[in-house]
Amino acid sequence: MNRTDLVAAIAGGENSRIEFKRDDVTPAVLAERMAGLLNLEGGHILLGVEDDGTVSGLARSPGSAEEWVMQVARDNLQPAAIPLWQELEWVPEMRIGVLTLPQNAPDKPYKVRKGSHWITKVRVGTITRDATREEEQRLYQQSGGLRYGLKPVTGSGLGDLDRRRLLDYFARIRGDDGVPSPDSDEWGQLLCNLELAIEAAGHTSATIDGMLLFGSNTGRFIPQSGIRAVCYPGQEPGYGAHSDEDIKGPLVPLGASDGSIVETGVVERAVDFVRRNSGVSSRLEGARRVDRRDFPEVAVREVVVNALAHRDYSIEGADPMLSIFSDRLEIQSPGRLPNTITVAGMRSGARYARNQTLVNIMRDYGYVDARGMGIRSKVIPSMVAHNGTDPEFIEDEYRFTVRLWK
Repeated sequence: MNRTDLVAAIAGGENSRIEFKRDDVTPAVLAERMAGLLNLEGGHILLGVEDDGTVSGLARSPGSAEEWVMQVARDNLQPAAIPLWQELEWVPEMRIGVLTLPQNAPDKPYKVRKGSHWITKVRVGTITRDATREEEQRLYQQSGGLRYGLKPVTGSGLGDLDRRRLLDYFARIRGDDGVPSPDSDEWGQLLCNLELAIEAAGHTSATIDGMLLFGSNTGRFIPQSGIRAVCYPGQEPGYGAHSDEDIKGPLVPLGASDGSIVETGVVERAVDFVRRNSGVSSRLEGARRVDRRDFPEVAVREVVVNALAHRDYSIEGADPMLSIFSDRLEIQSPGRLPNTITVAGMRSGARYARNQTLVNIMRDYGYVDARGMGIRSKVIPSMVAHNGTDPEFIEDEYRFTVRLWK
């Protein structure tokens, strides 16, 4: 941060990434603010600035403030952090300390000492508070410390997984010979080995990933599964939707031995919704008529698959939202991008998998690019070739949005 940035930050006031603090802030409070920013998307703490934006300056001597800040970050945070420290002159003989926390801190969740315990802190707007159990769980998931998809689905058993789809997967997709009978003990062990089921306390339950992929009644056990699809007549959401469909069910289809689809999965149903609710334009090339859809199907399929394979399923009460407007298609996924992944990284071909089992099996079906670069190699070039537009990828605090222009 330079002085111009500092002036703009103070003039703009506190927000989700800027915190003002007096130089006499206690180590406990400073550590809380650092943890909250590290667990969100980083930011700056300005030492020597009052809550109302008045500059009071650093009272500590040059060098001693940095030493004190680093000690707080080392002793009061778990894991310890090393923030960037700067001292910038505000007016002659008045300095402001700028403490910068990185945007993609790798070791979430960051906790602060509270008596004999360590407490996870999160930042919501300008407020730093204790994390809920669900928020802490998502932070572990973002850093790769927890795979939510391996959790057992409460109340489920192996009978809640569609045997027809599983047998089709083993025979047609994987080409496995000698798959055990679904009524044998080896069947449950096979599903556990593939992380589609898990055994605990003498009972075998479907995992979250297993239910999402092959569940007989997915919506009953995981209400936040599937896609909500809506087609609007104009450029904004409204009550007069042309079509509104809640698409639930297993992600993958049931196929026949000849490769044809007997029962579609959520992916095919979502792509079909777009096909049914978008237009086709025609033009002549010489004596030949050429039809072109509003959106290239390869891009539509890729963004649908990404929304289903990579979303944060620990966020309950929210499905990915597929919206068709008169000028664009949008698909919004609940939650932020996985830790260390940025929009620029996605455009460049950075690979990630929040839900590794989902990705592995959807790759078996051919849904997921084997190289993991579907955004770079499919979505962007297909839109540019189709109508010369650049897809938009938008991340905010609560969701990730992909926008394809008609």
